[in-house]
Amino acid sequence: MTADLEDHAKKIGPLVGSVSPDNLANLDPLLRPSSIAIVGASHKPGRIGSEILANLQQGGFQGKLFPVHPSAEFLGSMKAYPTVLDIPDHVDLAVLVVPARTVSTVARQCGEKGVRGLVVISAGFREVGAAGESLEKELADVCHEYHMRMIGPNCLGINNSNPEVAMNATFAPGAPLPGAVGFLSQSGALGVAAWTEMRKRGLGISQFISIGNATDVTANDLLEYWKGDPGTSIIAMYLESFRDARRFLGLARATTRSKPVLVVKSGRTLAGSHAASSHTGALGGRDQAADALLRQTGVIRARSTSDLMDLIQAFSQCPVAQGKRTAILTNAGGPGILATDALIEHGLTVAELLPETRTELQRMLPAEASVANPVDMIAGASAEAFGTCLECLVLAEEVDLVLVAFVPPVMVNPTDVVEAVTNVTRLSNKPVLMVLMAEGHHYEEIPRRFPGSPPLYRYPETAAYVASELVKWSERRSTKRGNIPEFAAHRQAVRQILEQGEPGQYLEAEQAFRLIDAYGIPVTPWATGPTPSETLENSRGLTYPVAVKLVSAALVHKSDVGGVILDVPDTESLREALESLSQLAAAWQVEPRFLVQQMVFGEREVILGMTTDPVVGPLMLFGMGGKYVEVLRDVTLHVHPLTDSQATEMVKSIRGYDILRGVRGEEPVAFDALTDSLLRLSALITDFPQIAEMDLNPMRLGGRPEDCLVVDARIRLHQSPTASD
Repeated sequence: MTADLEDHAKKIGPLVGSVSPDNLANLDPLLRPSSIAIVGASHKPGRIGSEILANLQQGGFQGKLFPVHPSAEFLGSMKAYPTVLDIPDHVDLAVLVVPARTVSTVARQCGEKGVRGLVVISAGFREVGAAGESLEKELADVCHEYHMRMIGPNCLGINNSNPEVAMNATFAPGAPLPGAVGFLSQSGALGVAAWTEMRKRGLGISQFISIGNATDVTANDLLEYWKGDPGTSIIAMYLESFRDARRFLGLARATTRSKPVLVVKSGRTLAGSHAASSHTGALGGRDQAADALLRQTGVIRARSTSDLMDLIQAFSQCPVAQGKRTAILTNAGGPGILATDALIEHGLTVAELLPETRTELQRMLPAEASVANPVDMIAGASAEAFGTCLECLVLAEEVDLVLVAFVPPVMVNPTDVVEAVTNVTRLSNKPVLMVLMAEGHHYEEIPRRFPGSPPLYRYPETAAYVASELVKWSERRSTKRGNIPEFAAHRQAVRQILEQGEPGQYLEAEQAFRLIDAYGIPVTPWATGPTPSETLENSRGLTYPVAVKLVSAALVHKSDVGGVILDVPDTESLREALESLSQLAAAWQVEPRFLVQQMVFGEREVILGMTTDPVVGPLMLFGMGGKYVEVLRDVTLHVHPLTDSQATEMVKSIRGYDILRGVRGEEPVAFDALTDSLLRLSALITDFPQIAEMDLNPMRLGGRPEDCLVVDARIRLHQSPTASD
């Protein structure tokens, strides 16, 4: 039997955004209000309240505005009101710019008035410590009592650039251009910098939200809202932390099927994670966990804010890529070579041009030009030549996308070349990206002069990177999610083993082997005992040679202290080995227990495991194993649970995959047995959340399923036992 991810969520917790219907409907008063009260509006220039009121007026807000000021009768030419309760009309949204200590009181007035949405600009909440945290909880309670949705506190504000709304309820200078990018930022300053850069590139925003402390409305809420918003085709986020990582997992997985989701996730380093925590009051989590979460949802993780801008530009200006075969059109050899290297490094292919395509290019170009790919038109290539050759390439059936690289010679005007390229790009159903190695002023002038121009980049490496992300997103849209197999297992036996374990501690070796064996994960034949004589007696059924190990919770890495003896050939040698390890136990002052295992011969070793991230939850691990696992670090992580397709993807994603496939005449390992073990491990974790950490290392692999066996297992329980089903 199999189950999909949504069915499996019933066991392990939500993987999709299952929220009340009101959760989405109630975001409209925030993002599409018909009336706004600005509580804390001011007539003094430079005050936050006055800047927000001015931005709303100058932006042409398509609704009613109500300034709220305790003493002013008018602010400019607008009637002001002492409190929200004094406003005679209905109010959808209230923007609060008042001292933190008074915010809850004002919020309660808004609730009594029937306001349905709050944007709390005010700072001084949990980001400043315990006193602020108490104020924030009080504010959250008021919002819950009156069923109000809130953005903030401690935020820059919100913007909806749709001309039907035209709401700039921020205190930022300027405003974004209208467009199709939904932009969320946990940092208001970074958000403003982003929309300023997007203006330079001619790119627009549908909605901008600075969520601040995200006490109520979170990134998950907005991700779900934008998934269904026809005015938003691209979602971009700057995140410092995940509030509900597992809900994000499901929402992002569903959203990226139809819309690209681009994320900059900060806190990659330990120091950065601490800084994010102090900024937002939320745990950022280890970066490896965040990376695994984003990768498997189809989210594109930008390496930097600069990369985020480059990606937004490509996804805003390019059609969906239908393949990875890339043609390079250039007037200089160097950029063509750099583009070729970068494209291949990012997993794309340099298209093999068909004879008829090369013949057509030869007809257009001088004899000195090269019509192989890259197509080098030579330095004197005219703007017209760029246009005609580009048209030839985008029409070629063997080409999926085109990278145009232009280095301006003195005799050719860059603007003319961009115009010629743009004329073709407007009619193309294939992505065209352009490298323009020209003076900086062109990058601001061209988007204004040629709105349909291809995305412009300074260097071939940048264009190759964004091209690869265009292709990967397209490929992921059609990738099958797979199913989660249901396994027969001896669950009662596992339950009894776990009941014998001590919370927060590792299971004994014998318990660990019995536990994974109960789920059908193959274990090398073994025997154990508390004394040399009993162990010798229990080992009679094993086939020599054997390995002998000293087992103790105090000895985490047995081989480091001489606690492992390999290739023991016969009974007498086994007796001697057990006596030697008994003396070692006495020297280390540990209570001895001995483990004897049949030797498993196989040069290829992997590790299967899991750990528990405090934010993301259970994480599956796979990679090249053995004693060098921490040196090689050739492992991959995946948020639990695994589907059958994801298990295969994990195996293929490590650098050592070619070793598993076999080199220099080796036969490939039994991949079916390997992925089956990963899926059984995933099922075990689902059924028994008491397990906090697990290493099955090494698992030795051979060409037959019966040759794939776990040699060692370490299993630690959570400190607080969790009831299983």
